[in-house]
Amino acid sequence: MRSTFLFATLVVAACTTDSRRAAARADTLVVYDAASLAGPMRPLLDTFAARTGAVVQEEHGASLELARRVLDLKRVPDVIALADRDVFPALLMPSATAWYATFARDRMAIAYTRGSRHADQIRSDNWREILQRADVRVGRSDPVQAPAGYRTLITYALAERFYAEPGLARRLAERTPPSQIRGNAAELTALLSTGELDYIVDYESVARSHGFKFVSLPADIDLGDVAHAAAYGGATVSVPTRKGAVAHRGEPILFAVSVPRSAPHGRTGIRFVRFLLGREGREMLRRGNMDTHDGPVFTGDTMPMASTPP
Repeated sequence: MRSTFLFATLVVAACTTDSRRAAARADTLVVYDAASLAGPMRPLLDTFAARTGAVVQEEHGASLELARRVLDLKRVPDVIALADRDVFPALLMPSATAWYATFARDRMAIAYTRGSRHADQIRSDNWREILQRADVRVGRSDPVQAPAGYRTLITYALAERFYAEPGLARRLAERTPPSQIRGNAAELTALLSTGELDYIVDYESVARSHGFKFVSLPADIDLGDVAHAAAYGGATVSVPTRKGAVAHRGEPILFAVSVPRSAPHGRTGIRFVRFLLGREGREMLRRGNMDTHDGPVFTGDTMPMASTPP
């Protein structure tokens, strides 16, 4: 009996040791991604983990919040994917990262559900009138934290000029009190799904990913057409922050990704980015309702190759 017990103990000890060694050999991938990317990115992360055996850890939130997490809290991921490519040169380069790759685009839209007030009436030619009705609850992202927040205000400014309705931008902004402003898309979509909000102004990809109905906006104001880049640039909004007002100029919506200089698992981060930017990764993102480029556009130096599979 004693020899049997000793043998079992040795087997358990050996298995535990093997498990620890396997865990030590297992690679890790820490990804920060914008909340609007969380849904489309999930299949890529799952596939990467299955193929490589890497332990994937994901944190998503507002793009500016994620950048400040890196800069102020010194919490550095292996990959950071943001909803505004300009956050990289504005905040993260050259100290935190040496390059970024633009890989997808999007456009602003008005998302709603069948249960939203006046859902049977809203159209692309009357959306601004519907949003201004007293019984309608409109949500938007915080412009201090999320690019979708200041892009919403820029869309309002462009709409005021496009429709020749003085004061429209201010009136639309006032339809969203602080209680209906949230830090990122994930929080807004939850409120829209439960009926706490009737409409949210966010990316079209967010509406598609969650199965919401949505109103498409004219290309002149939706920030989705690079051919209108000059016109978008004519609108600028000022966002007050604790460190003073920050001006944001209208530009086409472009998503970008990078691997920080001090990424704890930088090689794995590069490997994942190659997968994301390659043909299979782009196809998976498209199936997740992201409008990806045919190929990435790199900015900076020491960029990785774009097509190596995981």
